[in-house]
Amino acid sequence: MMLTQTIDKLHRLKLSAMARALEEQTHQTVYGELAFEERLGLLVDRELAERDNRKLATLLKGAKLRFPNACPEDIDFRTPRGLSREAILSLCQNGWVTNRQNVIITGPTGVGKTFVACALAASACRAGLSGHYLRLPRLLQELHLARADGSYGKVLTRLAKYAVLIIDDWGLAKLTERERRDLLEILEDRYDLKSTIVSSQIPIDKWHDLIGDPTIADAVLDRLVHNAHQITFSMKGDSMRKLLSNKP
Repeated sequence: MMLTQTIDKLHRLKLSAMARALEEQTHQTVYGELAFEERLGLLVDRELAERDNRKLATLLKGAKLRFPNACPEDIDFRTPRGLSREAILSLCQNGWVTNRQNVIITGPTGVGKTFVACALAASACRAGLSGHYLRLPRLLQELHLARADGSYGKVLTRLAKYAVLIIDDWGLAKLTERERRDLLEILEDRYDLKSTIVSSQIPIDKWHDLIGDPTIADAVLDRLVHNAHQITFSMKGDSMRKLLSNKP
């Protein structure tokens, strides 16, 4: 009777994983050979593990990654793409996020830039940090609509909170006056406070012209590039996208 009451109380305390683990212990004789402290430790470990798993699932869902299952372990270093295994694995330790630095990934289309960006964000989520993925055209469209319905400030506030913000497909088209000012607002809110990943087919030395206005371009690049880790893909022959599509 007391065991049943204890399990009920654990559920009431929202310690459901611990309650399930306690029930399992009562039905398996092997646990009877353990000391009380060992059994209690196993119960606490189960509760902590399930909470960590739920938190990770929530963070990954909120990140809306283009590749939701991307992870550092699945990054392909065998195909010659100019990737440094040491540099990528170092970034996967999340020190750049802790230090509020940025990552800029450039290279031709189809080489895996977005996958690496998502894997880095997923690594941050594993460490309990929030992330979010957006393509730059969709981001600019969202801000345009937010101006119209009065939610512009709320959108900027939300974007400023993510520990890691991925901006993919940077530089597909030259920015308008409103768009470059919107982009500056986002980067200003995150500067030295949060980390941003930018993925682009366009080399960094071409970004100034794409942004347009020299003064705003200088401000944008100052907030984005000066403290950024740079990953540059170089791939000859077929792209990764084509190589993967040809696999049986």
